[in-house]
Amino acid sequence: MADITDIKSILYTEKTLAMQEDGMLVVQTSPRVTKTGLKEIFREYFGITPLNINSLNQKGKVKRFRGIQGKQNDFKKFYVKLPEGAQIESLAV
Repeated sequence: MADITDIKSILYTEKTLAMQEDGMLVVQTSPRVTKTGLKEIFREYFGITPLNINSLNQKGKVKRFRGIQGKQNDFKKFYVKLPEGAQIESLAV
């Protein structure tokens, strides 16, 4: 079962801030979270039932640091459509 600790961050970029004005929130989570799990997290911890959730699997980039090759962590990105007028106070910018 998904938990609030599975949410790594809320993405704040120029594009996502414009999406937030339309009620869309972009959430970065661990790869094991599902759409229904994320919906449960929003219902339980924030008291909001999302209207729509779209997901995107993001593979970690391969990087080199001082000649040693490494890989960044994989993560899952969710686009969460919130109901009209719904606001999460702890996440407001």
